[in-house]
Order: sequence, then C-alpha cells, then structure tokens
Amino acid sequence: MKTERKFKLKSEFKPAGDQPGAISALVKGLKEGMNHQTLLGVTGSGKTFTVANIIEKVQKPTLVIAHNKTLAAQLAQEYKEFFPDNAVHYFVSYYDYYQPEAYLPTTDTYIEKEAMINDEIDRLRHASTQALLTRSDVIIVVSVSCIYGLGSPVEYEKVNLKIEKNQVISRADLIRKLVNLHFERTNADLEPGLFRALGNAIEMMPVNEKLIYRLSFKESVIDEIEVIDAISRSVLENVDNFFLFPAKHFISTSEGVKSALQTIEAELKEQIKKFDKEGKLLEAERIKRRTRYDLALIREVGYCNGIENYSRHFSGKIEGEPPDSLLSYFPHKADGSADFLTIIDESHVTVPQIGGMYAGDASRKKTLIEHGFRLPSAKDNRPLKAEEFRERVGQVIYTSATPGEYEKKESQQVVEQVIRPTGLIDPEIIIRPIVSKGKFLGQVKDFINEAEAVIKRGNRVIATTLTKKMAEDLSEYLKERGVKAEYLHSDIETLDRIRILTEFRKGKFDCIVGVNLLREGLDLPEVELIGILDADKEGFLRSETSLIQTIGRAARNVLGHVILYADNMTGSMERAISETNRRRALQVAYNTKHGITPKTILKKIHDITETMENKHSKTLKNLIELDDKFFKKNPAKFIKEKEKQMNAAVKVLDFETAALLRDEIAMLQLSLRER
Repeated sequence: MKTERKFKLKSEFKPAGDQPGAISALVKGLKEGMNHQTLLGVTGSGKTFTVANIIEKVQKPTLVIAHNKTLAAQLAQEYKEFFPDNAVHYFVSYYDYYQPEAYLPTTDTYIEKEAMINDEIDRLRHASTQALLTRSDVIIVVSVSCIYGLGSPVEYEKVNLKIEKNQVISRADLIRKLVNLHFERTNADLEPGLFRALGNAIEMMPVNEKLIYRLSFKESVIDEIEVIDAISRSVLENVDNFFLFPAKHFISTSEGVKSALQTIEAELKEQIKKFDKEGKLLEAERIKRRTRYDLALIREVGYCNGIENYSRHFSGKIEGEPPDSLLSYFPHKADGSADFLTIIDESHVTVPQIGGMYAGDASRKKTLIEHGFRLPSAKDNRPLKAEEFRERVGQVIYTSATPGEYEKKESQQVVEQVIRPTGLIDPEIIIRPIVSKGKFLGQVKDFINEAEAVIKRGNRVIATTLTKKMAEDLSEYLKERGVKAEYLHSDIETLDRIRILTEFRKGKFDCIVGVNLLREGLDLPEVELIGILDADKEGFLRSETSLIQTIGRAARNVLGHVILYADNMTGSMERAISETNRRRALQVAYNTKHGITPKTILKKIHDITETMENKHSKTLKNLIELDDKFFKKNPAKFIKEKEKQMNAAVKVLDFETAALLRDEIAMLQLSLRER
C-alpha cells in the first residue's frame, strides 16, 4: 500500500560556507552506521538547510523533534518550502488546555482531568500517521509529545477502508463500515470524522483533511466519487478510489473490547483484595465504584472519560511494556530496528525534556493508584522512558549551537558549522558594570542610552532580565522614557507572543524585554543590540549555554553587538566570550579569503492579511480584501472567506497565521450571535 517516492530538495541556494563539509561528513557518518552525530551549527549558519540536503541524500523518512510547538511550526514551514512535493507534516499535542487528573493527599483534593482539544491539530496528527503508512517520502516535525502513547499502527492500518468507483456495496453496508471506523453521522455541516446520507449519496470528510468525498450510488454500486471543496461546495475533481482511515487512533475490535472488559474486571478484583488486606476500606470502595462505572459506560457507549488509563487492556500489552507511540508508525527493518532518520533540534533543550517526561507522569499516577482513583494498569498509559526512546529511534543527528554534555558524550562525531554563507559575524561583545560608578549611570540607564542610538538607526533592541517582574518594570520604565517597549515572558499567551514578536519586527515596538523566551529558535534579523542585565549572576539564565544562545540572537544583523552588564567575570561569561570570539575569528578569516562583505539577513515578515495558495482552490489567488462593511453586509460570506484563508494557511503549514485567523473567526461568530 505504501507509495515509493523520492525526496527532492528545491531551493534557489546551493550549500556554502561550512555547509558542504558538514553535509558530506554527516552523510558519510550515516552510511558508516554512526547512530549518534552532532551538528554544532551557530545561529544563522543554515542548520535546517544542511539537514534538508542530508535528507535528500539519504532518502529516508525523517522525524524532526523540537522542544516547543512554535519552533516545530517554524521548522515545518521551512521543510515544506524545501520539499514542496513531498509529505511534510506537523504532529504536536492536540490540547489547547490540559489539566491532568491528580490527587493531593495533603489537602485531600482530587483534580479531575480537564482538556480542550484543538480539532485542527487532531486532524494534522491523523494526516501525519496516514502519510507514514502510505508514503515513503515523509518528514514529520514534532514536539516532545511524540513519545506519549498512541494507538497501535497495526490495528489502525488493519481497519482502513479502500473505496473504489464501481465497487459493489450497498449504501447501508457502507454506513455500517463508517460507524465501525468511528465516523459519526450528522445532518449538519461536515467536519473531519463525520458523514451524512443524502438521498442516493453519502458524503464524508476524512479525519486527515478538510475536503468532502461524495459517493453517488446506482442501486448497490458506487457510480461516482467526487472531491468537493467544503466551503464553496465546488467539485474539485473526480477520483477512481481513495483510502479511508479510522477517525480515532485507538482502535479495538469487538473481541478486543470483550477481552479488555474481562481483564479490567480481574485487575479490579485483585486491587480490591489488596486494599482490603491493607485495611484501606475507603480506597477499596472508591476504586470499585469508579471502575465499575467506567466499565458500564464502555459496555453501553464504547467509551468513558479517562479510557486511556485502560489502554494496556485494549492493546493486549503486558504490564510494564512500553506503549505504542508515533515512533511505532515509522518504518522498521525486518529485524525490528528503526529504518528512519531522527533530527533532534536545539538538542541541549530537547534531550533533557525527553528524559524528564516519564518521572513526572509516573509520580502523579502512583498517587492516584495508591488512593484508589485508578487501577495499577493506569501507569502503563505513559510517555516513553529515555532509554525506550533511544531504542526506538533511527540514526540520530543532534543540532544545536551549544550541544549538551549528553550529545558530546554519545556522538561518534561532532561536525562544526561555524561559517555562515551570508558572511555575518558573531556579534561584538562589550562588558560594562552593573552599578553606577562616576560618570557611568548604571546598567539600566546605560542600556537606554545605547538603545535610543540603535532605534534612531531604524533597528531594534532586546533586553534580558532575571525575573518576570524585572521585565515588566523595565518595559514600563522604557515607555516612560519614550521608548516603544513591550515585555515578553511565560505568562503571556502563545498567540499574544506571536503578535508581539510580529509587531516588534514591523517596528510597532522598538524594544522587547524578556527573561528566557528570547533564545532558541527566535529569528529576528532586525535586532542590532542585546543588553544582558546582571550577566554575572551565575545560574540557568546566565550559564554558558544561555549566554551563547542569547548572544546568537544578534548574529543576523551586520551591526549586531551585545552588552554584558557585570561587575565580576564569571566562568560562564569567560567561556561564552571565548567561544564567540573564536567563531568571530573563523568567520572574519573566511570573509577575507573569499572577499565577502557581510549583509543583514532579509527575512519576510508574515502577516495574516497575506493570501496563500491552496493547491485545491485556485480562487484563493484572487481573494479580495474584506473590510468591516463587507462583514456588516454579508457576515456569513465574510466568515466563509476567513475560513478559506485559515485552511489555506494550514495547507502551507503556516500555523501561526491559521491560529490567528481561527481566533478572528471565533470573535466574528460571537459578534454575530450577540446581534
């Protein structure tokens, strides 16, 4: 069933600087069987382009892991641009909000699981798994959520349905098959995972896309299969066949459900016996009541809240056995070993994240089990342990400007990519005292003076502080001095962060003050100056790695420079300055040898008013600008146009734009209801 296709890289650029050497060395390492390699690539050296070239040369499905959703979305966009004809997908946690089930014994507080699922991200997750099962030219960009439990790929693939023109099947039989695939019937508008019966036709929307498939019947034969645009209702094409996968990742046969109910009952009896023996009568009564209620729901409707806690029983796995995850969907060789490439981006952050997921989950589950809220099998619904992850991935390339000790120790070779094709040099580092001395006004006033000079030249500045309160206070002080400033830290909502950064690049703000959000993966070529306040306060925020990463944010501007405000020279500062100066010297020598004059990187600023091309809808090329008058005149049509733009953004993996449009649509619909 899997279609063999070649990865084909498309770019107007050719590898330059250190890129050709890095590509050659890493590809050679892969061919020689090296399982762990590191690409030490400085900021702005084109690590993603290097990896794209490696993927084209090795021709293997590739897993790219990032440490947060925003960076994953950015990488997915970049890989989609490099491989427009291949399958590039985005797989992250589908929760907009998630409060896990928990129990706090000290206050006797039970916290019920609460979650808001993002249907669009759920659709993209299905698109990822289906691509892995049907194509060979697949790149999946993921967050660390890829190590969490997912339904069995064997069961998921086993129950897919091939629908063909001229297929002999009655309308009623097809409806039964759709229900068995967990599709739900509706009489309203179609969404992914829904179907409706209309006369002699059935319309359905596969869970992995926003297109309608309309099947017309002549007696008990499928006479025609039309692919229809969900919004305009225009017929896009007629097809002879298509594959329909289940609407849920967790699939089980009726025999599997029956067996699971029996083993859950058996485990419940054992747990009640254990609690009775220990004199825990409250816990025994609690687990009996909760589990039997869940079992009754599963028998009647096939589902209960928290059903994932019984996943071991449905999958047939033994106690302690690792769950299936997204990694299980990637191809494997006959001996069971992984047959795909793994890229761990910003590895100095991502690797510790992967290693830390299991312990936190296990601690929470242990408390729930001990107090009778869950059966012991709940602990097998979990993320993979670090060693389990390592056993399940293919050959790994870690990419980072500051690799951690783990990567350095495990890697069979570390390949440097220090020379930037653009000729840009690592920023100059200046050290100034924190406190005022003589004519020196102190770090805050000195930074403001330096910032004002940079802003006059039309460039931007960043200040990093040690605490959120300091960031907020400094931004207010800057505003009082006439500097257009805004603060940015973890309390700011994701969409607001994106908005602030976009407006910063456009010049609405001249200065961003942050804590730890201004390091990995942030691409801001307009930034000329970075001020690192209290640089000599040793710790996580002022470690060698943090300092090098923060300094790197100014490496995309030809005038980039960084001021470290410190009264003492720390070991971290010494090492960060030494490494930065080493990289500067290498780049300067390269530029001199090749006659390169560095130029600031010019990077397009994405805006939600931009129209994007959708391969299924040529009309999107000519989308007109819709204003307030149009909304008042025809609100339904206005919202439909916004939905088209949102879907088009998703098609090109511009998830930031899609999220903004989604929120705009929600506000428009609310406004319409309140009329």
